Amino acid sequence: MLEYKNTHIVKTLLSVWAWMMVAFAGILGFILQVLTIILTMGFDQKKMLSGRIFRLAAVVSAKLNPLWQFSVFGKVPRKIGAAVVISNHCSNSDAFLISHLPWEMKWVAKRSLFKIPIVGWSMWLSGDIAMKRQEKKSIEEAMNVCKAYLSQGVPVILFPEGTRSKTDEMLPFKDGAFRLAIETGVPILPIAVAGTLEALPKNNWRFNQASAMVAVGEHIATSGMTIEDLSDLKERTRKAVSVIRERIRAKLNAS
Repeated sequence: MLEYKNTHIVKTLLSVWAWMMVAFAGILGFILQVLTIILTMGFDQKKMLSGRIFRLAAVVSAKLNPLWQFSVFGKVPRKIGAAVVISNHCSNSDAFLISHLPWEMKWVAKRSLFKIPIVGWSMWLSGDIAMKRQEKKSIEEAMNVCKAYLSQGVPVILFPEGTRSKTDEMLPFKDGAFRLAIETGVPILPIAVAGTLEALPKNNWRFNQASAMVAVGEHIATSGMTIEDLSDLKERTRKAVSVIRERIRAKLNAS
């Protein structure tokens, strides 16, 4: 990874370029999504192709950002089937990194993101799932959509911390994702990201130089579990995510 002098002017110029690439990839991806939706109307009800285009647009944006070096660490299955994918969350750049994984997932995200021009429209065209935090009806509706996807073999991804961590240390996991996995009987797939905390700082439009990786763990079966097993499942998953994250950190530190 090239080393850039940490000057205000250089960072500003590189950030302007990076945002231009985000806009370019986003607009191009949106146009391709619209065309794909039209051409596959009636054939791709799960919006798998449209969703994949959106994720690839995010990957292109990351690749064209001169301040970022994002990659996948370790072995990754080509397919995962129906699963509740669980990840830690510490930056808005996490989505760019996780999109490097080779399978389409439907993302559960806060409703306000769907109102952002191009990005929000692309999330809607991808079949992603809007949810308003702390609103019971919205949460229930989102979980029902997740169950519908899972019943069709489509994985969904949730951030059980509920929001980004400000310190790069994981926040407590909420119950929702684990209740979903138990009620549907699908496995949990833990993944982890590391290195993204300062890639796109909160309340700052400038990017920082960052090397970050995403890695995938082993499936955790939920078949036969009941709600009484929720706490143990949550702790087991949190430990798995933590272990994966530490492996990534060790790799990054050794680079």
